[in-house]
Amino acid sequence: MKNLTISRRYAKALMLISREDGNTDQYQTELESVIGLFDAQKDFENALTNPLYNKNERKKVLTSVLAATKLSAVMKSFLVLLFDKGRIGFLRDIASYYRDLADELKGVVKARVISATALSSGAIGKIKKALSKKFGKNIVLDVEQDPSLIGGIVTKVGDLVLDGCVKTQLMNLKETLKKGESV
Repeated sequence: MKNLTISRRYAKALMLISREDGNTDQYQTELESVIGLFDAQKDFENALTNPLYNKNERKKVLTSVLAATKLSAVMKSFLVLLFDKGRIGFLRDIASYYRDLADELKGVVKARVISATALSSGAIGKIKKALSKKFGKNIVLDVEQDPSLIGGIVTKVGDLVLDGCVKTQLMNLKETLKKGESV
């Protein structure tokens, strides 16, 4: 839980800087490129985060790699700050939170739709349109399948869950019958 709080704090700080200088998209792209570098070179990420290596040597590795990149001065300073504060290992979470903040700034909301069967493109379009109307924002849908739902869909938008699946309705009916209430 503490890691999430730390990651959010750094993402918000970078977002404040980006709003001042107008480089929100650039910083998002740069964060993603550093994450891509971490993905491609696991040894590089390990060299930066492993406390068994000398901290000064790890910082030299970071600064020499940053010098060879075309990252902005703000991003280079941000990454060095993360390293100095022992937070470079949180970079993936920071990038994820930053992406969410950038989307929010653009009026984009991510939603997840889980259905029992594959949805047609028409159905997906209707769901997207209805959610856009309900929230007054542009919706980006992530559609998944889960046959255990039996039928219907579950929609998750942030912390809000709209559960219209048959499985939940049957479970609610079962609970009602257990309590001896009339249906």
